Amino acid sequence: MTLREVPCGRTVKVAKLTGEGPVKRRIMDMGITKGVDIFVRKVAPLGDPVEITVRGYELSVRKADAEMIVVE
Repeated sequence: MTLREVPCGRTVKVAKLTGEGPVKRRIMDMGITKGVDIFVRKVAPLGDPVEITVRGYELSVRKADAEMIVVE
């Protein structure tokens, strides 16, 4: 399952990051790394962006980036 498919109010753990190069590096720079817990706070009506809480701070992630984050 990817982060994009997670409903609001659930906490998930990052299993792996897909994607390559600068996009993957940007996701990792935001604090989203393997093993970290992510709480899905809100999803916009059209699904873009997804508001999450990672490592104690709030973050908005684009739908395309959320598809690159595999969670369990």
